[in-house]
Amino acid sequence: MKFNCKNITPESLNKKLNDTLASHLAMEITEIGNDFVIMKMPVDKRTMQYFGILNGGASLALAETVGSIASNLAVNFEKNCIGLEINGNHIKAVSKGWVYAKASPIHLGKSTHVWQVLITDENKNTVCICRLTMAIFDKK
Repeated sequence: MKFNCKNITPESLNKKLNDTLASHLAMEITEIGNDFVIMKMPVDKRTMQYFGILNGGASLALAETVGSIASNLAVNFEKNCIGLEINGNHIKAVSKGWVYAKASPIHLGKSTHVWQVLITDENKNTVCICRLTMAIFDKK
């Protein structure tokens, strides 16, 4: 699978994230590959639990955001791709710095996509492993 979206850059997609949950949590697309998307998110007061580590909900928000963007790239924004189900296994706590989420396809069907999202810290340690299922349907 190769994304077929001409003139799509991390910068152009980041502009579309203004005034969304992603912008409030300071998520930013850093790379678009042939079949993956990478986003980063800070571990700071916006994304931490009250006792100083990354909130699992923030990790899942990052995973759903990067997977949703990747799914829409896979259909060249010609269809709507909406999150249907997400799960995550939290592996390692993070208390500072940045986390990086890489969405890679597991299944790209006509009506559903399944994405693996691997979240790592700045030292490439696994923080969270997620699976995201997307519903694919025609635009109205």
